[in-house]
Amino acid sequence: MWNDKRYYSFDYYLKNQFGHRLYKLSLNGGMTCPNRDGTIDSRGCIFCSAGGSGDFAADAKLSITKQIQESKALIAHKVKKIPNTPQYIAYFQAFTNTYAPIPYLRKIFTEALMDPDIAVLSIATRPDCINAEVLALLNELNQIKPVWVELGLQTIHEDTANRIRRGYPLSCYDSAVKNLRNCNIDVIVHLIIGLPYETKEDILDSIDYVNNSGIQGVKLQLLHVLKNTDLETYLDSMHILTLDEYVTILVSCLEHLNQDIVIHRITGDGPGDLLLAPLWSKNKKLVLNTIQRTMKELDSWQGKAVDSI
Repeated sequence: MWNDKRYYSFDYYLKNQFGHRLYKLSLNGGMTCPNRDGTIDSRGCIFCSAGGSGDFAADAKLSITKQIQESKALIAHKVKKIPNTPQYIAYFQAFTNTYAPIPYLRKIFTEALMDPDIAVLSIATRPDCINAEVLALLNELNQIKPVWVELGLQTIHEDTANRIRRGYPLSCYDSAVKNLRNCNIDVIVHLIIGLPYETKEDILDSIDYVNNSGIQGVKLQLLHVLKNTDLETYLDSMHILTLDEYVTILVSCLEHLNQDIVIHRITGDGPGDLLLAPLWSKNKKLVLNTIQRTMKELDSWQGKAVDSI
């Protein structure tokens, strides 16, 4: 069903949907977040770095066109360009990318979509920053090229949500997904594995919940403890997952997820100069090989290969 993958991998989805691979260009719209500007809080989520989860995004001082050009150049060595074929995803990654006046959002998103090499517009944001005006704009843009919206849910558990200072209730997520789907916009949900004091059962509860929420994709992100974040203060009191523990939980998550949900990510990268824990995550090849080996050892996976995102 999924070529050589045991789950619905992002690569398989892209090849099936577009006929070829797409490459992400991480862009920066220069926005902030209601959890940072004082609207909800001024400290941000406890795990979020000064870069607003966009540590690998382009320079916000540059125009979107220039950011796209520079991002293309950075990955040119691994792109097998198909003439006259859009091959890139314009990914607005840093901070909250619907948290700005509509004219500004229209300008930067349209600028990205008008690049002939861009196939998809992907926007990372918060569920509490999807209002009627934003929905109308996204619906309009979705008529030009596909628009995906990535929502940072992280967990369904309110005690954890309060602990990490997420700043909105689960009902807000439910409303955002419903409204986006009414506009036929694909929704991708971020969940974090390893949040303070969450058990494997807690994480699987979140998986089961998003299974029934109408989403099209999910990103499973390993929790990184970064320097100069409030999460750093939890280091002495919280359990940091070992590689084997992470892989065991991850495989259980993949087994629980509905087969029609695209798996966009199975791990993640923390900036090397900021990462405090888990240090094993610096060796991405080791992480992916361990996931692959674990799947092969489990009868239910029948020796299938893992997607090397």
